[in-house]
Amino acid sequence: MSSHDNLADPDNAYANAAHIPGAADYPPRWAAAAAAFRATACGETDLPYGDHPRQRFDLFLPDGRPRGLAVFVHGGYWLRFDKSFWSHLAAGPLARGWAVALPSYRLAPEVRIAEITADIAAALPVMARLVPGPIALAGHSAGGHLVARMLCADAGLPDAVAARLARVVPISPVADLRPLIRTQMNDSFRLDGAGARAESPVAHAPRASVPVTVWVGAEERPVFLDQARWLAEAWPGAALHIHEGRHHFDVIEGLTRPDSLLTAAVLGPGAEG
Repeated sequence: MSSHDNLADPDNAYANAAHIPGAADYPPRWAAAAAAFRATACGETDLPYGDHPRQRFDLFLPDGRPRGLAVFVHGGYWLRFDKSFWSHLAAGPLARGWAVALPSYRLAPEVRIAEITADIAAALPVMARLVPGPIALAGHSAGGHLVARMLCADAGLPDAVAARLARVVPISPVADLRPLIRTQMNDSFRLDGAGARAESPVAHAPRASVPVTVWVGAEERPVFLDQARWLAEAWPGAALHIHEGRHHFDVIEGLTRPDSLLTAAVLGPGAEG
């Protein structure tokens, strides 16, 4: 496994928007689609899991008894966005009969990445109390890192919740944080070698018996393809799916459809009922 220590320009290597045509159009498009979804969806918004204003989640419910709980954790390099941009990604699992929760979390530089990991570990038990049955985790980019961390023994997820984990799908995850030390973003992260390793899923053994699919777009930056491969190689039994024709911003769109390969990967066999 390389740590990309030899990258001539690590900031450019880990930049996504600069290499995606029309990148600036994506956030307002996401926000509009999410707002339209919330306008008609059944559920509750801004449920607390902590005292901080960002420690809130939205919960969307299907018709009838939920088959389980799907959780989507957003990305944004632990620096930006919140749950309100991503509500529409609940549409695919919801149509399959699953409840869907989307948390916000505290951001850097207000807190360190380890504290953001702790936020997700604190949110999941609160969500789990509201919906019985299996729990499927998916997260994108920084969110992919966060859901992968939930499979690490040191993440603080209670055993009773961990025992309900049915599948975990890190989408375009940052699985090894050590290369980020050399980026300008680290002014906000404040990572050193020990801290970066401690927060890197590749440096931990995952909880046994939870199926993992690492998902990444074929048109992503080379470092994100590497990051996905590193995680799949580090975790025995993890599958790697490279989605042809997808880049970092559109690789998540399959979650809006109940019949997509990505939705099937998150919910698992028989999820359609």
